[in-house]
Amino acid sequence: MRDKYSGLQIGIHWLGFLLVVVAYAAMELRGFFPRSERPLINMVHVSCGITIFVLMVARLLVRLKSPAPPIVPKPSPMMTGFAHLGHLAIYLLFIALPLIGMVMMYWRGNPWYAFGLTMPYAPQSDFERVDTLKAIHEWLANAGYFVIGLHALAALLHHYWWKDNTLLRMMPRKR
Repeated sequence: MRDKYSGLQIGIHWLGFLLVVVAYAAMELRGFFPRSERPLINMVHVSCGITIFVLMVARLLVRLKSPAPPIVPKPSPMMTGFAHLGHLAIYLLFIALPLIGMVMMYWRGNPWYAFGLTMPYAPQSDFERVDTLKAIHEWLANAGYFVIGLHALAALLHHYWWKDNTLLRMMPRKR
């Protein structure tokens, strides 16, 4: 049995991480840009979100086909349960956030852009629905800081405190 995730899984993980950083940065830093550049910043955010959605679905499919390499030394069943719960939260979060965002943009009823392309939009806006979806999207995005932080903390604790191979399994191979 192998001791690391596949190159594809590692690539999807770190590309997803970079896209999440860019998506969050686009929203957090958009106030520093002139209003005339906000549509570009929004397009970057939306394009990253859609790509994250595709990567998360792909990662789930690859993960279902390829079992995780074992953690050595083996953690307790309780820690394994927490790890599964944490990964479930990450998958749900980064599938739900982009989906909700895309549905929200659709119901705004005006053109919106991803990857430089005009995306489909409702013939008539539904601002009540948009406001509800926006509130959910923002709440989940803020919860994402907590989930991401816990994920990173857990990886570091595994590496430095429990001294197992959890973090090393997801690190790119040395050439």
